[in-house]
Amino acid sequence: MAASSLIHPSSSPLLLRRRALLVRRRPAVAPIRALSVPAALAQDDLKKLAAVRAVEYVSSGMVLGLGTGSTAAFVVAEIGALLSSGKLSDIVGVPTSKRTYEQALSLGIPLSTLDAHPRIDLAIDGADEVDPDLNLVKGRGGALLREKMVEAASDKFVVVADETKLVTGLGGSGLAMPVEVVQFCWKYNQIRLQELFEGEGCEAKLRLDGNGKPYVTDNSNYIVDLYFKTPIKDATAAGKEISSFEGVVEHGLFLDMATAVIIAGKDGVTVTAK
Repeated sequence: MAASSLIHPSSSPLLLRRRALLVRRRPAVAPIRALSVPAALAQDDLKKLAAVRAVEYVSSGMVLGLGTGSTAAFVVAEIGALLSSGKLSDIVGVPTSKRTYEQALSLGIPLSTLDAHPRIDLAIDGADEVDPDLNLVKGRGGALLREKMVEAASDKFVVVADETKLVTGLGGSGLAMPVEVVQFCWKYNQIRLQELFEGEGCEAKLRLDGNGKPYVTDNSNYIVDLYFKTPIKDATAAGKEISSFEGVVEHGLFLDMATAVIIAGKDGVTVTAK
């Protein structure tokens, strides 16, 4: 019997779940500050501009969640420079990936773990997508599990990004929304994820590394990337359905987590807060 007929009879709970993915609206948030920037800045310049602005949230004595990715790397570099110059002191960093750990260590940033610091003052990280309600897609760099753990443990979570990451709805960029799964029977979950979002025009693909082999996360798991043709109608419901699958470790929908989002674009640096 075909996999789809096993998973999707007309009365199956999975089909009913898909029908429940209806549009929800959250209260709008508004920009609270904008600073002008020079014209024609490259994307990396915009990321650095946002990162420098985000580090203004950092004070001496803080325990900091250190994000992963190209934008977060600028944040870590700025924190390292401020520590080196003496403008910051007594900082403890909790990195969200091995590569962030290595970068922070090379810059002389004291490091620790969630086990030693289960409450974090502030986390700063990038995002792959940001919607108008400050909900996020994260994890295209492969660190979504540790990122979500650290950022959920933080009193404040500040997101830094350039304007290319703005979307009207999560999944709207057409790029990957990652789901971390255990290696055991990963294809079983790939099929279930594909079928869950069948009505959303979604394609589920196993992430591969540069050698064409399955990409392995820092936690020794695989990633199934979901590519949506249209924005996810109800990200909260979608996140719950994904998490309900046995063998799914975490997903890249970061909902109601961001305290503030700093966006650098051609019109300036905008800080939007809840």
